[in-house]
Amino acid sequence: MANQSLIAPTHRTMHESLETDTLARLVEEKLGCLTQLAELGRRQSQLIESEEMNDLLQLLVLKQRLLQGLGRIETQLDPFRSQDPSDRQWRCEEDRRLCAEKIDRCERLLRKIVHQEKQSEEDLAQRRDKLATRIDTAQSAPHVHGAYLQSSSPTPSRIDLSSEV
Repeated sequence: MANQSLIAPTHRTMHESLETDTLARLVEEKLGCLTQLAELGRRQSQLIESEEMNDLLQLLVLKQRLLQGLGRIETQLDPFRSQDPSDRQWRCEEDRRLCAEKIDRCERLLRKIVHQEKQSEEDLAQRRDKLATRIDTAQSAPHVHGAYLQSSSPTPSRIDLSSEV
C-alpha cells in the first residue's frame, strides 16, 4: 500500500485545472469584449449620422474601457502565442474545437470592428468638413451682406433740374 502512494498519477483528474482551461476562458472573455465593441461600433455610426455628439462622447468612454479590458486579456494570452497548439492538453476534442471556433469568431469580429472604425473616422471627417464650411459661410455672411449693401446703395448723383429758357 505504501508504494502506491509514491506513484505519481499519469493523467489529470477532471477536477484539476488544465492550462487549456485558462486559454478557453480567456478566449471566451475576448469574444465577449469584441462582441460588445462591435455593437458599440454600430451604435457609434448611428450617433455620428444623427450628430448626437454628447452621446457619442459617452459611448467613446465605454469603448475605451472595453479596449483597456481587451488589452489585459491580450496580455494574459501572450504565453499561449509561443506554444505549439499540438502540444496542448485538452479535456476533450470538443473543448479544443469550440475554442478554435471562438478564436475564428474573434478574428472575424476584429476585422469587422477595424472596418467600422475606419468608416466612422471617415464619416466624422466628412461631418467636420461640412460643419467647417457652414461656420465659414455663417462667419462670412455679414461681410457679404455689408459688401452687397455698399455696392447696391445708390450713389448720390446730381441731376440738373434747371431749365434754360
